[in-house]
Amino acid sequence: MAVGETRFPEMPVIEGLRLGTAMAGIKKPGRRDLVVIEVPDGARVAGTFTRNAFCAAPVTVAREHLAACAARGEGARYLVINTGNANAGTGATGLSDARATCAELARLAGVEEASVLPFSTGVIGEPLPMERLLAGLPGAVQTLDDGPDAWREAGEGILTTDTRTKGASVTLALGEATVTINGIAKGSGMIRPDMATMLAFVATDAAIEQSLLDRLLREAVERSFNCITVDSDTSTNDACLLIATGRGAAVVDGEALARFREGLLLVMTELAQAVIRDGEGATKFVTLRVEQARSRQEALDVAFTVAHSPLVKTALYASDANWGRILAAVGRAPVEDFDVDRVTIDLGEVRLVEHGGRAPGYSEEAGSAVMALEEIEIRIALGRGEQEATVWTSDLSHDYVSINADYRS
Repeated sequence: MAVGETRFPEMPVIEGLRLGTAMAGIKKPGRRDLVVIEVPDGARVAGTFTRNAFCAAPVTVAREHLAACAARGEGARYLVINTGNANAGTGATGLSDARATCAELARLAGVEEASVLPFSTGVIGEPLPMERLLAGLPGAVQTLDDGPDAWREAGEGILTTDTRTKGASVTLALGEATVTINGIAKGSGMIRPDMATMLAFVATDAAIEQSLLDRLLREAVERSFNCITVDSDTSTNDACLLIATGRGAAVVDGEALARFREGLLLVMTELAQAVIRDGEGATKFVTLRVEQARSRQEALDVAFTVAHSPLVKTALYASDANWGRILAAVGRAPVEDFDVDRVTIDLGEVRLVEHGGRAPGYSEEAGSAVMALEEIEIRIALGRGEQEATVWTSDLSHDYVSINADYRS
């Protein structure tokens, strides 16, 4: 089961941006598995990608094409996303297939091949069924639309083991004008992005210069998608795109920039948390807050050490208040000159640890009551400084093993 119900939001129109889908039968018939996003001429596009050395062929091609667009002083014009097949671990054939996909969409749309960015998600190591994929492109182009159903259908079209579509939207008042930010994402397993999320596509009608757009995306990714983990596995295909169509209010500096930065982080955090809530087999949504660290990186190191502990994650699944597992994970985090007497650990409102051991007021009943909740917060104060970080994760259940054992069948 996934944690908590989430509703796909109403998505306002972003002028000039259109989305289309098709059922190409890439892995299974009768489901949307091919998405095309049309970006208006003059828009700016920024991207972040996986750091996995075995990055998928579409990641390599998308990076190349983004660089080519930047060299021409232009933005990408089309995105093409397929699910059911990651086109990763496919060598030269995979690169050729990714480029052929771009070339065919470019032909259909009347744009340069380098103006098309490809994205794939699904099983690693299998060649793309190119005949079916290419045959599906005209249908996806024919359905291009800017309405709310197009966003929802595109959200469906990028899913793999996900149980629900993931979308977020905010409209901001910037003086007398407004700007909208819409986003969709997919992700459920193989989640430790280290750059973005499995796949995320965020668009705004704001007018933003390229260098600022790049910076805003990196900042928001670092505080949202780079702060989630289901299973500590960084995918070969992770990508996050931010599109600014330029049809709305200008975002340059001052209060407008501050409000836009806040709105962008809100959308991307909501998408990132939706990935955790839909984590494969997840029954718990867990917030890990690490405070009083010497640096943000130190706080992240502690948070992820706890979040990645199989012993902690299985205790969470069992609603077992085995707080010693949390203490042990904190103690093995890569922190120099650790003074355990300064560390406190709280489970919800229950103090677990202080002065190097169990808090005097702790009771098993109080700890178990918190562990039985669907949403749990663990707070760790290191007593070393003023920096902090928050990471979101899930538990580890029997269903996680089953889902991943059966994934290719």
